[in-house]
Amino acid sequence: MAVSRASRRLRRLPLAAAAVLCAAALAATGCSNAPSKQGGSAAPSTSAAAAPAAPGAAGDLQAAYEKVVKDVLPSVVQITTGQGLGSGVVYDDKGHIVTNAHVVGDATSFKVTLATGGGPVGARLVAGYPEQDLAVVVLDEVPKNLKPAVLGDSAKVEVGQIVLAMGNPLGLSSSVTQGIVSAVGRTVSEGRGGGGTGATIANMVQTSAAINPGNSGGALVNLAGQVIGIPTLAATDPELGNGAAPGIGFAIPAATVRTIADQIIKSGRVTESGRAALGVTGRTIVGPDYRPAGVAVVSVTQGGGAEKAGLRAGDVITQVNSSPITTMQSLLEALAPLKPGDTAQVTYERDGASRTVPVTLGQL
Repeated sequence: MAVSRASRRLRRLPLAAAAVLCAAALAATGCSNAPSKQGGSAAPSTSAAAAPAAPGAAGDLQAAYEKVVKDVLPSVVQITTGQGLGSGVVYDDKGHIVTNAHVVGDATSFKVTLATGGGPVGARLVAGYPEQDLAVVVLDEVPKNLKPAVLGDSAKVEVGQIVLAMGNPLGLSSSVTQGIVSAVGRTVSEGRGGGGTGATIANMVQTSAAINPGNSGGALVNLAGQVIGIPTLAATDPELGNGAAPGIGFAIPAATVRTIADQIIKSGRVTESGRAALGVTGRTIVGPDYRPAGVAVVSVTQGGGAEKAGLRAGDVITQVNSSPITTMQSLLEALAPLKPGDTAQVTYERDGASRTVPVTLGQL
């Protein structure tokens, strides 16, 4: 399974689609009929009757959906760069917006459009942290109607919980999709194509809520109105020509968002990533059959866990704990769920012999 970032390059909405959206909007709001002449007097205008409230639990659920959208959508913004657009979430009342690093790309200045109306507001980059695909931008001027989102406790997220994804997919501002939490604790790797960060991110929330281009950096929200994650990736299916795999999207958990954003706002950079590091630089090697066969150690970090465990340049890492290591990507994925201070059993080859040693992991 592959994944694709859910940012969006700018393009105009086709006229036909715009007309359909207009018609749908009119139908949803209940357009009044134009006055007609009848017997020399104008007939009273009429409007479409409101849909009757659903009875019982269904009505309660509908009311909950509507309340969450009303409460949270004002905290979700559209971020526009010279190359495309994505979404962001208002983080605090000082004008800080959290989004994905791949949304901001190489840009340092942006236009931010609030869901509460008004024209675009200028913004600048505070810092990005591509290793977790997160970034913080700050508005040049803080509007009076700015509404920070409420971040939830992602540790309490359970499979089966109803969630809403809010953002600007395909440039359609303030869109909402619905689904459930499909899984938690996923480790997912991004691609580097199209300006992506190539990050390997642990503990992601998998959701069936539709995540489309432009949703990146938006909000995955529970029915308590809390942001439990930042939608980032949509799975792609090679059998569908690498098209989007329906119902498989991923969001960075709120705990990670809070940890990274707080450090960027305070220090302008990430000082403690909370991510484990083996203490080596390496490269993928291939075997006689031209298939990836492990990670060759190019160098070890002085004083790092690998050096202390006896690894050295030229060793070939083939396994970490129970995970086979064939590529640098597989090494990153094996380390992603681990924490600094954890001990990992690392198997490597040297001079034709295989050895396994415990390595105390450092911090990335």
